[in-house]
Amino acid sequence: MGQARETMARSSEQEGVVGDIEVFLQDAILGLEPDRQANRRRGPGRPPVLPSLCLWAGLLVCVLRRGFTSQTALWRLLCQKQLWSYPRFLLTDEAVRKRLAKAGSAPLEKFFAQISSLLRQRLRGYAIPDLAPFASTVVALDETTLDKVARSLPALRGAPAGDDRLLPGKLAGLFDIRHQQWLKVQHVESARQNEKVLAQKMVEALPRASLILADLGYFGFAWFDWLTQSGHYFVSRLRAKTSYKVIHAHYQKGDCFDGLIHLGAYRADRAQEAVRLVTFRVGTTTYRYITNVLEPITLSIYDIARLYAYRWDIELAFKLIKRELGLHLLWSAKVGVILQQVWAVLIISQILQALRLEIAGRAGVDVFEVSMPLLAEYAPRLAADGLDPVEVFVQQGRHLGFIRPSRRTKIQAPIIPPEEIIPPPEGLVLTRTARHANRNCGPRPKETN
Repeated sequence: MGQARETMARSSEQEGVVGDIEVFLQDAILGLEPDRQANRRRGPGRPPVLPSLCLWAGLLVCVLRRGFTSQTALWRLLCQKQLWSYPRFLLTDEAVRKRLAKAGSAPLEKFFAQISSLLRQRLRGYAIPDLAPFASTVVALDETTLDKVARSLPALRGAPAGDDRLLPGKLAGLFDIRHQQWLKVQHVESARQNEKVLAQKMVEALPRASLILADLGYFGFAWFDWLTQSGHYFVSRLRAKTSYKVIHAHYQKGDCFDGLIHLGAYRADRAQEAVRLVTFRVGTTTYRYITNVLEPITLSIYDIARLYAYRWDIELAFKLIKRELGLHLLWSAKVGVILQQVWAVLIISQILQALRLEIAGRAGVDVFEVSMPLLAEYAPRLAADGLDPVEVFVQQGRHLGFIRPSRRTKIQAPIIPPEEIIPPPEGLVLTRTARHANRNCGPRPKETN
C-alpha cells in the first residue's frame, strides 16, 4: 500500500495533476487492496479468474472513454481487448455481472477518498482566489435525483410507469467551490425524501467557520439557527412571503436595503438568531438574500450576490456526472451495481475538475472559461495519443476554442461606500426565544397501534 502511494505521488509530480489520464489511473488504482491479500482470506478453492483491480480498472476506463454504456461493454473490454498490461480474460458476460453484483461499492469509495486527497494537495496553488477569505472553506450543498431505470432491463419489464422501483434514489452532494472538488457524496434510497433530512449530517464534519451555499429547498428557520450556533456561515435567498421583523438598518436608499432582521414575525414560527437581509433591484428584478455574516464590511452586498452565484457550480458538477459522463444511463437495476457506476463516474469527475482548475490557473483565465464538455471529450483522446491534455489546453486552448469567454451571468449589485453604513446600536439584542414550526421534511411515518 505504501509503495502504491509513492507511485501515485511520483506520477503526479512528473505529470502535473494528470498527464496521461489512464496511466495515472493505472498507477493510482494500485492503492486498492491487493487481490493476493483478499485471496489469502478466501481459504481453499480456486482464485477468481478476474482480479478485482482489473475489474475496477475496466469500470473506470469504461466511464473515461464514454463510449461504453453497459456492463456488456465492460465484459467486451476485458475479454476481447487487452486492458493495459492485463491479459485478455476468458469469461462470460454473466460472470462479469455476477462479480459486479457481489463486489459492492466499498473499494471504489475508498479509491475516491484516496484520489480526492491526492488531487486536493496538488490543487492548493490553483484555488479560486478572493472568495470569502474570512471562511475556512466555501461549499455548495444540494441533491440530484438519479434518472429512472429503463423498464427494458429484465428485472423491471413488468413495472408500470411511475413505479417507485424505477427510481434508484438520489445523490446528496457537498461541493468545494474554491477547489472545484466533491467533498462528500451520499446515496439516498428514497428519491422523494426532503433535502432537509440529511442537511445537518452532510455538513457536520466541515471545519468551523465554513460558508454553506444552498438553494431554497433547504430554507428553514431551524436550519439557519443550527448553522449559526455551530459556528458556520451561510448565504441563502429569502423565500417569498417569509415574514420578518427589522431590528436595524445598516443602509436604506430606494430599492436597496441592508440590515438586521429576525426571521418570523409571529409567535407560531420564528428563528432564534438574527440574520442580515440585503435587497436590491437590477432592471425589473428584485434580489433578496439573507446571511449570518452580520457586518457589511466583512461581506458586502456585491460579494453576497457573487458568492450565491457560485452555488450554481454544484449544478454544473451534477451536469458533468450525468450528461458528460453518462450517469443518465444506468447500467443496472440493482442498487449495488448502480452505486459502482456512481462512484466510478465521481472518480473520473474529480480528475476532470482538477484538470480544468489547473488549466485555468496556468492559462491565467477564469475556471469557467475552460469548456468542461470539451475537456471531457478531448482529454482522454489527447492522453491516448501520448499528449498532455493540460499542456494542449494551456498552449492551444484559445485557438482551438477549448478556452472561450464564459457565458455565466455577470454579477450586478450596488457597492455601498463604507462611510454610509450605519453600525448597530450598543446592546442590540440579536437572539430571542425560538419556536420552530414542525415542517414535513419527508414521507410521513406509518402510524402504529
